[in-house]
Amino acid sequence: MQLLKGDFYDNMGIGDIRAKVLTGDRLTFEDGMRLFDCPEPLAVGALAHLVRTRMHGDKTFYVINQHIKYTNVCVNGCVFCAYQREEGQKGGFTLSIDEAIAKIDSAALTPREIHIVGGCHPKLELNYFEELLSAIKTKLPDVVLKCFTAVEIAHFAELENLPTKVVLARLNKAGLDMLPGGGAEIFAPKIREQICPRKSTAEEWLTIHEEAHGLGMKTNCTMLFGHIESRKDRIDHLIRLRESQDRSSGYTCFIPLPFLTENSQLSIEKPLTGLVELRTIAISRLMLDNIPHIKAYWVMLGIKQAQAALKFGADDFDGTVVEEKIGHEAGATSEQGLTRTDLQEMIRGCGCTPIERDGFFNQV
Repeated sequence: MQLLKGDFYDNMGIGDIRAKVLTGDRLTFEDGMRLFDCPEPLAVGALAHLVRTRMHGDKTFYVINQHIKYTNVCVNGCVFCAYQREEGQKGGFTLSIDEAIAKIDSAALTPREIHIVGGCHPKLELNYFEELLSAIKTKLPDVVLKCFTAVEIAHFAELENLPTKVVLARLNKAGLDMLPGGGAEIFAPKIREQICPRKSTAEEWLTIHEEAHGLGMKTNCTMLFGHIESRKDRIDHLIRLRESQDRSSGYTCFIPLPFLTENSQLSIEKPLTGLVELRTIAISRLMLDNIPHIKAYWVMLGIKQAQAALKFGADDFDGTVVEEKIGHEAGATSEQGLTRTDLQEMIRGCGCTPIERDGFFNQV
């Protein structure tokens, strides 16, 4: 490939980074910053695609999954969030367990993975979540339940006056298999103080994920980018995730989430361009050498941009989703859900081989 020739990278000033990528050496913080400075984003993308291909060939994974949001009532009031409602506010909702089960019954395909998250409701007790998980597992014993962000786990623990590890163990016993990666936002404390001051700190988020790993659960991880954070904050975030993975080895997939500005109270001077999104995804693949999968989350990226991301380091196209609320409240214009055929055709259209998986990335 022309873009991978050494003299091209020497001319871009990142020949030494290319050499590290070819030999599999770990990139440094300074390397990550230089990848953001590289004048040719396609050069960065080509390196990320090389790593993605080395790890997964032309395979691109997808899953028959379903998203369920149990409530939008939340005490955190994050500045960037268009989904949150106060208790009693118009538009607020909380599902009963029967209503959640009815959503599963109404899906066109039986899900292999169910993704459940919601707001930090001030009154929902832990037994509600235990009963919800148990009811779903009774109905679908083989489904992978990927539920509750670390922020929600911390909230449950606070309401119940329990250690977070005890909360995780109780939920795991009730049927919880994995944690999703939400709530990480950006780890830089000064940025968190501005965009989500009531939310768990970065240290708390990392601790909860590592506690879950210690209990034998896998988790995902995320980064919300393109708001008021700097490129330095992005690299710091990626390195902290990489260090956490070195300690506990439980992260399965990283999901880079571009910030959607349309319905946010957060004022953004320079919204993300498509190339900055793709460069950030590529740098994520290059920096996170110990996290096996990078998701092209079509809900937030849009379908065409998610397809492009498959050439910039991503190897997972998420799934059918069925109903997504948080990204669409923020301004996402993508479909609410996709079919198995949709996913396969979109992946093949990028020259990749679609591989159906379960929640743990086992091929099915």
